[in-house]
Amino acid sequence: MAEIHPTAIVDPTAEIAEDVKIGPYCVVEGHVRLGKGCVLHNHVVLGGPSVFGERNEFFPFAVIGLKSQDLKYKGEPTYLEVGDDNVFRENCNINRSTSPETKTVIGSHNLFLINSHCGHECRVGNHCIFSGFAGVAGHCHIEDWAILGGFAALHQFVRVGEHAMIGGCARVAQDVPPYMIAEGFPAVVRAVNSIGLQRRGVSDEDVQAIKFAYRKLFLHKGCNIHEGMESILADEQYGKNTMVNNLIRFLKESERGFLH
Repeated sequence: MAEIHPTAIVDPTAEIAEDVKIGPYCVVEGHVRLGKGCVLHNHVVLGGPSVFGERNEFFPFAVIGLKSQDLKYKGEPTYLEVGDDNVFRENCNINRSTSPETKTVIGSHNLFLINSHCGHECRVGNHCIFSGFAGVAGHCHIEDWAILGGFAALHQFVRVGEHAMIGGCARVAQDVPPYMIAEGFPAVVRAVNSIGLQRRGVSDEDVQAIKFAYRKLFLHKGCNIHEGMESILADEQYGKNTMVNNLIRFLKESERGFLH
């Protein structure tokens, strides 16, 4: 049986796995589903309809799954879907979607630090870090292993590529290319996230390929980006590298434009 503190309020429609722990003064609203091993320490608020996977941990005053803050929201049921092994620290806030046809989706193994925010219809991959006070507006897409520095602010519909790192207090209004470090107000691409890539086991060969692409695309001021991409793809040594091709595909698919 789930361990529920007497002061906690759990709606009868909530589905709680048998080993979940719900601490003092928590509120679990209707149509919330909590998977095995989830822990709510105290003063946590979970709204629904929301689905949480296994072993998620919620710290005091985290507010997850309440209605969208979008003014277009009219009160209909909307959704949040969360994977496994996420940590939501104090005052973290994540909203459900605005439209019933879509979801806010959080993957697995993510860390949301104090006062971080993730808006409606966002999609967050796996192994991401939202540092303290990082704010992500609605409809953003954060790919795997991305890191958002403290107080970073992302505009609606921004994409952040895999293994990208955003510096503290950055203002991000366009897509952040994968494998890059972006910082500034407004943010620009500063360097390859080479240390982060090495820590995650990316080979030296792949890191060198990304550095080659970075020099071609972001260091040649005034160059034509599209010509630079074609030049990279035509290169005998690096043109067929999987990570380089992923970078170029990301840039070509960008709808908001990308930082450079």
